[in-house]
Amino acid sequence: MGLLDGKIVLVNGGSQGVGAAIARAAVREGATVAVTGRRPEPGEALVAELAAAGGTALYVRADLSDAEQARSSVAEVVAAYGRIDCLVNSAGLTSRGTLLDTTPELFDEHIAINLKGPFFAMQAAVADMVARKEPGTIVNIITSSAHGGQPFLAPYVAAKAGLIGLTRNAAHAHRWDRVRINGLNIGWTATEGEDATQRAFHGAGDGWREAAATRLPMGKLGQPDEIADFVVFLLSERSGVVTGSVIDWDQNVLGGLD
Repeated sequence: MGLLDGKIVLVNGGSQGVGAAIARAAVREGATVAVTGRRPEPGEALVAELAAAGGTALYVRADLSDAEQARSSVAEVVAAYGRIDCLVNSAGLTSRGTLLDTTPELFDEHIAINLKGPFFAMQAAVADMVARKEPGTIVNIITSSAHGGQPFLAPYVAAKAGLIGLTRNAAHAHRWDRVRINGLNIGWTATEGEDATQRAFHGAGDGWREAAATRLPMGKLGQPDEIADFVVFLLSERSGVVTGSVIDWDQNVLGGLD
């Protein structure tokens, strides 16, 4: 449909998982895409894949836990293409910790990647949009766990709940600049990162996805490509005037009890 024809899109944390799916969907919809990641191998492989499919893509190596690298990821896109139209903050840390066993170091890691990185990437992107007096769109990938979450996700929940507040604050602050900022609270999703997390922290083996699917209402985990289609819609003009919305993209209903 060409929902993003001619747009310059940066997907932070875009080298794998949900971020990579968003990059693929954005290219299919006509965007020029840049993706960031700490490891060059998956980032460069994705860019090569997108180029082979006829898209235009750029890999930017960045550790988004560093505020300067988060800002420079935007600066590199602006240097390469002259502007940034859309930003997706998809990078995330999901390592486990409870209120009682989380160390200050683990807490700081979650804040750095799940909150500080998006903050300063948004700062740089909005600054470019405002300086050019042009509209733009931002989507933050958050989590349904930000509503409370499991006991073993204490620092993750704290950081992501902060990202919900930031999303709404920034959307309100820049609505007159025509910069629309929304968030997506995704649920349990089938990604490479989730596979590694389940194996590392929960002793999961082969077949855990199939077993998990039987316990979910829709009979499957969330799918990255489906999330990506929704993100593209939010980035595009087809989502109209919507800003400051944080949407629960999940199969469990907040407040629903059996």
